[in-house]
Amino acid sequence: MSAASPAAAAEVPLSQGRNAIASSAERGDLSAAAAFDGKAGTRWGSKFSDPQWLAVDLGKSTAIKKIVINWENAYATAFQIQTATDGDGPWKTVYSTTAGKGGVQTINVSATGRFVRLYATKRSGRYGVSLWEFQVFGTGSGTSNPTPTPTPTSTTQPKPTPTPTSTSTTQPKPSTTPTVAPPTAGWVPVNQAEWKKTLDAYNKVAPEAVPANIVRVPEFHTNCTVANEAKDDPVVLPGLPGASHLHTFFGPKVTADTTTEDLLKSTTTCDAPGDNSAYWAPTLLKNGKPVPMENFRVYYGSRLKDPSEVVPFPPGLRVVQGDAKRQVATPKGASGQFWCAGSAETGRSADGNWPVCAPGGNLIYQLTFQDCWDGKHIDSPDHKSHMGPAKNGTCSGDYPVAVPNLSFMLGYDSLGGDGLTLSSGMPSSIHGDFMNAWKPEDLGALVKICLNAKAKCGVTPGWKK
Repeated sequence: MSAASPAAAAEVPLSQGRNAIASSAERGDLSAAAAFDGKAGTRWGSKFSDPQWLAVDLGKSTAIKKIVINWENAYATAFQIQTATDGDGPWKTVYSTTAGKGGVQTINVSATGRFVRLYATKRSGRYGVSLWEFQVFGTGSGTSNPTPTPTPTSTTQPKPTPTPTSTSTTQPKPSTTPTVAPPTAGWVPVNQAEWKKTLDAYNKVAPEAVPANIVRVPEFHTNCTVANEAKDDPVVLPGLPGASHLHTFFGPKVTADTTTEDLLKSTTTCDAPGDNSAYWAPTLLKNGKPVPMENFRVYYGSRLKDPSEVVPFPPGLRVVQGDAKRQVATPKGASGQFWCAGSAETGRSADGNWPVCAPGGNLIYQLTFQDCWDGKHIDSPDHKSHMGPAKNGTCSGDYPVAVPNLSFMLGYDSLGGDGLTLSSGMPSSIHGDFMNAWKPEDLGALVKICLNAKAKCGVTPGWKK
């Protein structure tokens, strides 16, 4: 199955590279952002149900003159094009059809809005709604065809070198200033100068002999309390306050406009020296009210065969793990379970998705991130594709750089049971976000002395306390 060539190739869409969101995605590589990346070979694909929708934020209210939809085989026969000045609506329908035939469809409109939405009410078949590109044209559209941002390519390096690799001529050129710009959609290149400073700080740390009484597990951690709760997400929906479901933030206080530069200047609720990073997850609700946190700890570890390959995170790295749109049942025995810590599970909620914990325990969840980085980008359109799994215990191929393996331990002041839901929906929608704002010298020391040496530490190299 191949994609048709996009229409209006000589004109740059207002929508290209903009923030996007959808009602669902069939899987991780079929995210909303793929419909706005300017690449005819990537696509958005929804879950197999009606209705489904796809929306893009143009950044400001704009006159809109034309919509071009490059449908995949699984098109919509009935859909509407809608506009709004706010991401929550109200939505104004500017085009409607019940006789869609797929292919490349050009729709002329006369409308104004900041947000544009495709609202599909009937699929052409048993699959979801899928399209290669959704292009919005209007006032401010360009007149030349932009070069699409390349996807990460494989490298032959078996492990990271102590200095950053050269940027390919097909890669976006790195900025000459520190990476402190607000998060944006698309492939965000690492600032090579700042990445080199991080590696230099790491390489200056002298290895230390590990005392005999230290547990030989590559690990250190940071403990944090709640910084704030808000319907914001500066990674997925930057600059759009109130546009997200409710999140619980740990570390510095976070808003929709928070940048790495903001984090570095903020106070933090985390106890590891030098850690100003932000961590967040959807809020757990009990009968509609937030459940207090019992504790929150982030483990930094390594699952590789050789943890000496691990290097610190690049400055400004942003990562999402999990899927807020995943809404499936999680009965006892299913993967991705919440469970009881400190006491036994004595039953399940009426819907079967939540455990019931005996007194003396509490509800807990562990969210584990990927181990390997592509070495080129600090963010990607779906906020995941610049990170990947190890293969045979080694970071290689498209993800050659071994970085610390994050693991969120979310402990709630709850015994589970009925009335629980995540702000994002069912337990299966659990996810977490990470914005790196470690001081390079502190993170470098922990990686070198704890992870590389396969030694279990606390918030500092343990034997230095």
